[in-house]
Amino acid sequence: MDHVRQWAIKAGRATGAVLFPDACLACGRHVARHGTLCARCWPDIAFIEQPLCDVSGVPFAHDFGRAMISADVLANPPLYDRARAACVHAGAARQLVTRLKYGDRTDLAPWMARFMTRAGTELIDEADVIIPVPLHRGRLWRRRFNQAAELARALAVTSDLPMAAGALTRQRRTRPQVGLTVNQRQVNVRGVFKVPLGQEIAVAGRRVLLIDDVLTTGATVEAAAKALKKAGAISVLVLTFSRVVAGRRDPDATGR
Repeated sequence: MDHVRQWAIKAGRATGAVLFPDACLACGRHVARHGTLCARCWPDIAFIEQPLCDVSGVPFAHDFGRAMISADVLANPPLYDRARAACVHAGAARQLVTRLKYGDRTDLAPWMARFMTRAGTELIDEADVIIPVPLHRGRLWRRRFNQAAELARALAVTSDLPMAAGALTRQRRTRPQVGLTVNQRQVNVRGVFKVPLGQEIAVAGRRVLLIDDVLTTGATVEAAAKALKKAGAISVLVLTFSRVVAGRRDPDATGR
């Protein structure tokens, strides 16, 4: 019977290859192995490495030594404690985020989470609980899933940290942040997040790892951090797949 089972497995794989051909995760071009990027997209991803700001995680052009803080952070300290991102939000990285968020490609989340784990190892080691940036229930109903929650779920599996998806909610629907100025983004999300009654136990006295897909101006994660700290969080550590970096804008982007 073993040979029958092996034949069935091979037949299933062959059928799957026809129905779901191996394609690049970012652009859809054919690749030799499932769940990978093509030779064109892989070098297009700019992974964020040291040197970087110890607080915001923004990369520096020159190495100023460890624990250096950017001028922006010194002038305007963020409400979160530290932030890290796996890569610059441009090119293939932006395509991956778009496919996850708008293309119903939840299968990308574990792959993206692996690179988030690499970029945020120190934050993960320090954290007590994982909380995703929530969607408003109306937007969640239409989209059917929250991309931040999918990334958080994948990170929870590999890190063994508990995930508290309901510990943070959006009290009202907001305008999409795409295309808004920095000030407009801040106003748009001001007071929008809340730790619901009864959920404080998941936050109070704990170090929260806040998960989102993209960090743009930081307005969203700062508003979320404010709500979490108001509920008693000791610290809020932010981890995203990509982040916008000044001077490294994607020419194909549509105004994030």
